[in-house]
Amino acid sequence: MTHVFHRYPKINLPVATAGEGIELIDSKGKRYLDACGGAAVSCLGHGHPRVLAAIHKQIDELAYAHTSFFTTAVAEQLADELSASAPGDLNHVYFLSGGSEAVEAALKLARQYFVESGQKQRRHFIARRQSYHGNTLGALAIGGNAWRREMFMPMLIEAHHVSPCYAYRNRADGESDVQYVQRLADELEQKILSLGADQVIAFVAETVVGATAGAVPPVGDYFRKIRAVCDKYGVLLILDEVMSGMGRTGYLFACEEDGVVPDIVVIAKGLGAGYQPIGAMICSDHIYDAVLRGSGFFQHGHTYIGHATACAAAVAVQKTIQEERLLENVRQRGEQLRSELRQAFGDQAHVGDIRGRGLFVGVELVAERSSKLPLSPDLRTHARVKAEAMKRGLLVYPMGGTIDGKNGDHILLAPPFISTAADIDAMVERLAPAIDAALV
Repeated sequence: MTHVFHRYPKINLPVATAGEGIELIDSKGKRYLDACGGAAVSCLGHGHPRVLAAIHKQIDELAYAHTSFFTTAVAEQLADELSASAPGDLNHVYFLSGGSEAVEAALKLARQYFVESGQKQRRHFIARRQSYHGNTLGALAIGGNAWRREMFMPMLIEAHHVSPCYAYRNRADGESDVQYVQRLADELEQKILSLGADQVIAFVAETVVGATAGAVPPVGDYFRKIRAVCDKYGVLLILDEVMSGMGRTGYLFACEEDGVVPDIVVIAKGLGAGYQPIGAMICSDHIYDAVLRGSGFFQHGHTYIGHATACAAAVAVQKTIQEERLLENVRQRGEQLRSELRQAFGDQAHVGDIRGRGLFVGVELVAERSSKLPLSPDLRTHARVKAEAMKRGLLVYPMGGTIDGKNGDHILLAPPFISTAADIDAMVERLAPAIDAALV
C-alpha cells in the first residue's frame, strides 16, 4: 500500500535507493545503467561530489530567500554565467523551478512585450504539431502532442500549429533539404498571414524535438529560414531547449549549431542536472528593455523562483561541464552511440530511423523498414522495450504516438555527459536484445 499518488497508480515501481555515476540502484541491490537520465535530466549522473558539496555549502549559508525581498549572490552568479554563454543578446535570465514553468513565463513575457510596445492586438501563438512544451495549461495549449492535449482541450487557450521539421516522415520523395525547408518556412508564413500579420505574438519550437517525436533534429538551414519569416512580420521566436539545451546536443545552447538567436530561450533539465529543481527563461535585450521602459514590472512570479540552493547546484553543474570539457565528450560519445546503434540494428527490420545530435538520440520503431509502416499502437511496443530493458539493467525513455499522437513508437536515449566509450558499448549491448525481445 502506498499513499503516493504515482503517475501510473496500477504499476508497482521498484524503489530507488542510491545513485553512483551513471547507475541507479534499487532496494534489492539491482543496478541500472541510466541511458536516458530520467527524462534527459541527469547529465552528470548521480552523486557527483562537486555538486553535492555546493548544495551543502549553500544550505549552510542560506537555503532560500523570497525574490520579492532579496536577490542572492548565487542567483546573480548563475545569471552572469548563463548570459555570458548564451548566443547573441540573450542577456536577461528569469529563474523558474522547471521546464513547464519556464515556457509559461516565456509565453506571458512575449504577450507583455507587445502590450508594453503598444501592440495589444497581438494574441496568437503558433507552434508545431508533434511538439511538447510542458504540462501546465499554457504550455500544453501551445504544444502539439495531440494525445496529451485531448482530455484537457476545453481548458486550453487557442493555439495554432504547423508542420514539424520531421524529414524521416514528412519530406517528399525527391525533395531536397533546401526545398523541404523552404516549404516549411512558406507554411509558417501563410499561417501568419491567415491569422493576420499584426496579430501573431510568437512562433514556439523545440530546437531539437524531444519526447514526443524522439530527438528529431532540424534539417539544413531550417531555423534560419524560420527566423527570417518571424523577422519579416515582427513575430518573436521562442526556442524551447528544456530537453535539448545545456549541453545535451554537444553545444551549451542547441541553437548555436544552427547559427540562430531566438528572442527568448527556455532551459531546464540539464541546467541543474536533477540535483535541484530549476529552469530558466532567457530573453533578449529588446524584450527586457521594453518592460524596463514601460511598466517596470514583469507580471508573473512563483514562490520558489531564484531558489538559492537550486542556483548553487546549477552553478556547480555548469562549472563541471565547462572545466571537465564535457561538451567535447558529448559530441564524441554521441557519434559513437549513433554509429553503434546503426551497426547493431543494421539487420533489424523493425528499426526505421536512428537520429539525433550529441547524446540526444532517438530510435524509431516500425512494422516494416522499407515502407516505414508503424507498428500497431495496441502493441505498445515502446513500453515493452522499456520493460525488457529494465530486466537487463538498462533505463531508456519510451514514447508512443510518435507520428500523430496515436501511431508510431520510439525510444529516446540521453546518457549522462560523463559516459565513457565503455559505457556506451554497454548501453547498446543491453538495448539490442531488449528491442529484439519486445518485437518477438
